[in-house]
Amino acid sequence: MKKEHIIYKILTISGILLITVSSPLFSTAQAQCLAANTSFQEGEKLTFKVFYNMSFVWINAGSAQFTTSVENVSNRKAYHITGIGKTANSFEWFYKVLDTYESYIDRQTMLPMRFVRHVNEGGMKFINDVKFDHRNKQATTDNKAFAIPDCTQDVLSAMYFARNINYNGHKPGDKISFDMFLDNQVYNLYVKYLGKEQITTKMGTFNAIKIVPLLIKGTIFKGGEKMTIWLSDDPNHIPVRVESPILIGSVKIDLMEYSNLRNPLSGMISKN
Repeated sequence: MKKEHIIYKILTISGILLITVSSPLFSTAQAQCLAANTSFQEGEKLTFKVFYNMSFVWINAGSAQFTTSVENVSNRKAYHITGIGKTANSFEWFYKVLDTYESYIDRQTMLPMRFVRHVNEGGMKFINDVKFDHRNKQATTDNKAFAIPDCTQDVLSAMYFARNINYNGHKPGDKISFDMFLDNQVYNLYVKYLGKEQITTKMGTFNAIKIVPLLIKGTIFKGGEKMTIWLSDDPNHIPVRVESPILIGSVKIDLMEYSNLRNPLSGMISKN
């Protein structure tokens, strides 16, 4: 496993699921597929700020932006999701990060067709390119094929999987399972639904859906149900806040800007 820096970990949680893996945690429920996309559309753009807290002081550590377009991939229409995470200017002297994640999601099946990760951290650069063949239940990377179960997600498509869950059909405490392929392994994870509540963020006050994803244990995160995510309580299910403790301090991510949403942002009660 590649050695990675704390700032990289802070930025990657903007994608809801973590990149660095040392040992997985497993759920026992059967993984689920998406029936349809109801939460996002072509042209959507979401911008987040990442804050790091140590000794009760919140510091602007970086930003993350997610955009959605539509492209043809192997003669099929696909959502091209791009997530870019970078350190704030005030952190670049310490450790500069500019990472890009791309997922190509089949519009009909809502399953990833390809996942590309461009990493640029402190002078270290590498690319991870994964192609999914769901019909033959394989993921291929570096000319090696790996067996995957039905409905397997990648790191970025998993975020949009979580957005498309019908939480009104679940009770607090329910776990919605999914499989994720990462670093040549399949992990059986879940999102736990905790109910609904109001939350005030840097952007404003929202009626929100509260969820907890099962994290993969890494060098900064302990794994388990440590991260809390609040989604807008409307059909968009946009992450409006993410909070998680880490080994030293804690992190918080807030939605700051949005455009071209599929549905009205009716979950927002007031804007700051």
